[in-house]
Formats: sequence, C-alpha cells, structure tokens
Amino acid sequence: MNEDDVKNILGLQLPTDPRWVNLASIRLEDILTDHAYCEQKAATTCITLIQRYSDKAKLVTELSPIVTEEWGHFRLVLAELQKRGLALGKQRKDIYVNKLLEFQKKGGSPEERFLDQLLTMALIEARSCERFKRLSEGLDDAYLRKFYRRFMESEAGHYTLFIDLAETYIDKDKVRKRWAEWLAYEAEVIQSVEVRGDRIH
Repeated sequence: MNEDDVKNILGLQLPTDPRWVNLASIRLEDILTDHAYCEQKAATTCITLIQRYSDKAKLVTELSPIVTEEWGHFRLVLAELQKRGLALGKQRKDIYVNKLLEFQKKGGSPEERFLDQLLTMALIEARSCERFKRLSEGLDDAYLRKFYRRFMESEAGHYTLFIDLAETYIDKDKVRKRWAEWLAYEAEVIQSVEVRGDRIH
C-alpha cells in the first residue's frame, strides 16, 4: 500500500513508516499481545456506544454484530499466541489512542461529542487496517501474512461503518469538515509518535 493508496482508500494522510513492519517481525509476541488488547478494546468501546446511545436504533443494530466480531478477533489472536507457545502479556499504554482522545471535544454540544466519538473509532479502524495490510505484505511468516490479510479486510469495513453512522445522525457537511480536521491531526500524531515494533498503533 503506497502513499496514494493510503489517501485514496482510507483517507489517511500519511502511510506507516516502513521500518515498523521490520520491527514488528522480530517482536511477534509483543505485537500479537497488543493486537489482542486492541480487539478487546474495540469490542468494549462498541458496547459503551450502544449503552450510551441506545435511542439510536441504527447504531445499536449496526454495532451489535461488530461487538461479536471484535471479540471473535480477540479469541483468534489469543489462539495464535497459544499455538505458538506465547503468553498474553500485560496491556500496555496506547500512546496513539490517548493522543486521539485528547483531540475529542470535551465541551460543546452532545452532537459534537457524539461525532468525535464515532470519528475516533473510524480513525483507529482505518489506521489498524493500514497496519494489518503492512503486516500481510511485509512479514516473513507466510501464515501470518494470510492471518493479517483477513484482519485487514475486516477493519476496512469497520472504518466506513463509523463514517456512515455519523452521516446518519449528523449533517454530512459537518461530518466531512470535522473528519478533515481529524485526518490532519492524526497525521501530526503519526509524525510525533515513536516508531515501535511492539504496538499495532
């Protein structure tokens, strides 16, 4: 996935540093552990959104199967760790996600906060998709390349779902304007965060 693909397919303004895959390939236990927790957090975040916005029927309907899918992904990654005789390590601080959370509007209207929550999830899914594609193309392990190809295809659908949900409940022009702001901010985050092979993000 080159820089143009990242922009055209996922909207992301910067591709992942190519050194990341090489670093990840020598720290598979760490990368699989971090991946497992990413899937777990995705499932619990969707549950939180369903609980918080239970009056939004489409959101509840669309996110309910995502909870099941993300938890299934957690189990797949956990099984891969166990198959390789590796342990599920401790959950680590996610600097990337924490920096995204800093950009969410803390004041403002409920609509603005709702929009930022959905766009945060869209960005995390888009970046995860891009990282999984990197792994599916760059790892030496042929089995893991196929393993991550499946995850890449799944995350691509999740990214567009959160954008669609935002445009269901909020004026599309508002969504697109804020999404552009998020993409610009995320590019700054990617430039500022240290390239590490023990993290998905």
